[in-house]
Amino acid sequence: MSSKVEVTRPSLPPLDEYIEYLKIIWETGIMTHNGPLVQKLEYEISNYLNEKNVICVSSGTSALQLAIRALNLTGEVITTPFTYIATANIISWENCKPVFVDIDPHSWNIDPDKIEEKITNKTSAILPVHVFSAPCDVDRIHTIASKNNVKVIYDAAHAFGVNIAGKSILRFGNISAVSFHATKLFNTAEGGACITDDNILTERIRRIRFFGFDRKNNIVDCGMNAKMTEISAGLGLANLKYLNQVKQNRKRKYELYISILNDIPFITFQKYKTDEYNYSYMPVVFESEQILLKIQDKLKANNIFARRYFYPSLNKLSIFHPQDLLPVSERISRRILCLPLYDTLPVEEIERICQFITEV
Repeated sequence: MSSKVEVTRPSLPPLDEYIEYLKIIWETGIMTHNGPLVQKLEYEISNYLNEKNVICVSSGTSALQLAIRALNLTGEVITTPFTYIATANIISWENCKPVFVDIDPHSWNIDPDKIEEKITNKTSAILPVHVFSAPCDVDRIHTIASKNNVKVIYDAAHAFGVNIAGKSILRFGNISAVSFHATKLFNTAEGGACITDDNILTERIRRIRFFGFDRKNNIVDCGMNAKMTEISAGLGLANLKYLNQVKQNRKRKYELYISILNDIPFITFQKYKTDEYNYSYMPVVFESEQILLKIQDKLKANNIFARRYFYPSLNKLSIFHPQDLLPVSERISRRILCLPLYDTLPVEEIERICQFITEV
């Protein structure tokens, strides 16, 4: 049997380059508490994105949590059912109610045409997701939010390195929360960041990621421990210099999949605007769940592990009931499969995966 092919693998720098950052940690003895490597990583990411305020934290989920806390959200938060469970979970965790809105059938992002009908006097925010890094309709969402006086937090877990109209997608909304998990385009093993243009929000997020301490070491807020470690920051610094190269490698492999599978009548792909993507995932939608399950079984039998993202549609989970039926999200969630895609995936494996799919 051939070697195991996972749905993703982390992009890693040369080990000797990462070790140089570990040496700094061993020499200084600083492993956390907003150490020099975390500060340097925030500075380098800020330069890379051309964004003013980057606050690195322990995970993408904690980034969302801090964003909700910093904006003092209450009541209902409108979001998408077609996302990872963390998006809706953290809304509930922060004592708000996730209210799900159906998705666009092409981009798979929250459908702006259906947001306003779900806004009530209890709505405090809209929390859209840039699904698989395809940008939401940020202009429409901004207009709706402004009209109804609600905040916007973008779950940008997938969207690092994506630009729209020459600007980072992370600058839209009151806060964008990004993930640096091992599965993402840019990773620090575990980690994430909040990105905002608002200096007051920036200072509050910095306080509440460290138990509420301000810069003078006074406790002035109610906070938690959401600090990024120096070990994670060092990996991020080592990875950052290879980010564009990794993205281009993923793009070539993504496009190879498309070129081989494009004419198969029972497969469709996510639609997004040119170059507004980071190629972190290879999602395909099949004509039926039956075809999906046959292909998944065929791949697994050959030691290839594709994964169902995002199944089921979150409005179907009992922990979020009662919720409306959302036919587009429910239909797509039953038929979508992410095929293996990562920086070091051999072209021969992609061709083999596509061959198995065409056989089915």
